[in-house]
Formats: sequence, C-alpha cells, structure tokens
Amino acid sequence: MIFKELANTGVRIPEIGIGTYDYHGGPEPLRRGLESGALFIDTAELYGTEPVVGEAVRGMRDRVFLATKVSPEHFRPEEFRQSVDASLLRMGVDAVDLLQLHYPNPAIPIADTMGALAGLIDAGKVRFGGVSNFSVKQMEDAQRAFGKHPIVSNQIRYNLIDRTIEADLLPYCQARGIAVIAYSPLAKSLSRFLDCDPAGIIARIARETGKTPAQIVINWCLCKDGVFAIPKGGSVEHILENCAASDWRLSPEQITLLDTKIQYRRRSRLDRLVRTRMPHSLQRLAKWTADRLPRSVRRRFF
Repeated sequence: MIFKELANTGVRIPEIGIGTYDYHGGPEPLRRGLESGALFIDTAELYGTEPVVGEAVRGMRDRVFLATKVSPEHFRPEEFRQSVDASLLRMGVDAVDLLQLHYPNPAIPIADTMGALAGLIDAGKVRFGGVSNFSVKQMEDAQRAFGKHPIVSNQIRYNLIDRTIEADLLPYCQARGIAVIAYSPLAKSLSRFLDCDPAGIIARIARETGKTPAQIVINWCLCKDGVFAIPKGGSVEHILENCAASDWRLSPEQITLLDTKIQYRRRSRLDRLVRTRMPHSLQRLAKWTADRLPRSVRRRFF
C-alpha cells in the first residue's frame, strides 16, 4: 500500500481507505482490509456504521487512521460537541484522527461550527479537521473561521466518469496542499464505467496490466496529485480487490487514453444539490431505474 502525506501535516496515510456508506458486511471484511494495509477507514454518524467500524479497529486503533463526520443538523456548537461524543462512544474510542463536516449548512454560521471543531482539536478529541461536499467558496469561508487550524481535506465525489471537481475544486485543493478524499471512485457500480467506454479502453488496459477493471478506475484517481480514494466493498473479496489498486501506477499513455476516450460529465450545481440532498430510499430507486435504461440514457443522466 502506498502512503501519501495528508495535506501538509507530515502525517502519511494509505492512499486507499475503506468507505462504509451503505455497508452491511459486518466487522470481518473491514478488519481484513485494515490488515491488508488499508489502515484508513471512513464512517459518519449518518451512515449508521460507526459501531461496526469500532469493532473492526478494536485492538489496532493505534495503527488506523480513523475518520468520521458530523451531520449538518448538528452544526450548532453544543449539538456538535454532543454529536462527536456520541460518535466516540459508538466506536469505543477516545478520539478520531479526522472529523469532517458532512455537508454545508447555510442555516448555521460557519464560524460557530468551525469554532466548535477547533475546540475539540484543542481538547484532544480530534486530531485534524476536514469538510465534505464543500465548494471552493464554502472552503474559503470555513478556513477563515477555523483560525490557526488548517482544513486538511475535502471528501467529495470524484471518479473517471464524474469529473466535476476538475473545473475548480481539485486545482484549488492541489494548489494549497489540501487532500481530496474521493468517495464513489467506482461510481454507483462498475457498469456505469462500461456505459461510458464504448471502445473498451478499460478492458484493454486491464489486459495490459493484469489488473481488474475496478482496480484500473481506482488507480486513475490515485494518479492525481493529493487524491486519496475510499471505495467500499461488501465482502472480503471486494475489499481486498480494492486495496490491490495501490502499489502500482498506470502509465502516462494509459492515463491519457482514459482521460480522452472515456466519456464523462461535469455536474451542474443544481444536479449536485439534488443528489446530495436526495433521501437514501430515493437514491436506491434511482439506481434501480437507471439499471433498466439504455446505456445512452444512463450515460447522459446517471
């Protein structure tokens, strides 16, 4: 597993972590992923996976970079502190390495929320502060409110077929040494990449490298400066496959092929807002519907 520096902290963490959104596999697959070198695991109070993450890291907490998130409805200072205490209790730990604001909440002054986060860092309950799903402007406002503490990361959707952040957010973070933690590096499913690959480029590169298509598209993310990936997997086999996307690199020629031959989209602000606010049940319905549409339609809208 390749380790990269987290922002400008001097701390090096695995470039592939384990995502736990909509995870139902129990502690064993997570534990196997950690033991294979993916010593970075991400959860959130919203996911309901903090207890199983706590089970998975038990006995090896000092080796694992542990990240969680606070939901936006808990951004008022007192609720924020209570939320973090509850997360620590659910995981059975004294502190987390990275605490992230899950989504922006314009109804609550960002200075109040960032002040509460800074206080938790000063108190030793949190090591580093980050954000998730924040725009450049929202990151700038949050950093001004954060004072002496740097925002070390933005966890954001990024993959070979959804390259929205390349317009502004990715260059902004790279220029400032802020880590980009790519969630959904495998999109909704691997079939989405095949929808956008009419020439079979991914399969061709898989044959050339001896890697799986999933490993190809995860590695594409990792080739970008300052980008980490947190794919999820529901079984030991899938998690170990994801972990094996590290320790090697696509060639410059292969990256160019993927960059130029795979069809991708950049989402509008309205599209991003709808998707981030969509209830989980509707997300499942959208995926079910998309799987039954022609590829040309899926490629355009999903």
